[in-house]
Amino acid sequence: MKLDILKLDASTAGNIDLAEEIFGLEVRRDILHRMVNWQLAKRRAGTHKVKEKSEISATTKKFVRQKGSGGARHGSRKAVQFRGGGVAHGPRVRDHAHDLTKKFRKLALKTALSAKAKDGKLIVLDNAEFSDAKTKNLVAVFAKLGWKSALIIDGAQINEGFARAARNIPQIDVLPEIGANVYDILRRDTLVLTKGAIEALEARLK
Repeated sequence: MKLDILKLDASTAGNIDLAEEIFGLEVRRDILHRMVNWQLAKRRAGTHKVKEKSEISATTKKFVRQKGSGGARHGSRKAVQFRGGGVAHGPRVRDHAHDLTKKFRKLALKTALSAKAKDGKLIVLDNAEFSDAKTKNLVAVFAKLGWKSALIIDGAQINEGFARAARNIPQIDVLPEIGANVYDILRRDTLVLTKGAIEALEARLK
């Protein structure tokens, strides 16, 4: 698979061959779905909690006589049917994370890259260097390139000026290659990879 290499001024700087085993796989929605679920479950705090019957502070005195009241035989104000009582089957603090093998996670990332390539939403950038570090100027550059919703993945290090100018632009994300993940790739319309990012991803995923 061949793609043109773009510069930030919208001119081309040659072309690049992309590895078919990374950018040319069949797009399987079930793999992407499982991977996104794994990512979202893993980042949940799991700190949800309600008080159960044993944790309520209330009197333990039997508040209604056993017989003759015409009502039920209650013995505790902590019971779940009373106002101020415990909650039955409520959420407890727990970890929502589940396991996915490293091999599957690798396949999911390759599938996400292939999905963007297949849809024509993958762009190769010569480099993500922007010495100006002004958000207004970078917005104008993105408008010229037609990028409204984009994830830009650079090599091992992100250019500081570029990152500073891009961090306040809505729907624009910038990540180093090591941070490339399925959820962030899919949530943005366009995927922009620098040449450095492609080299690192191909070395990591082959």
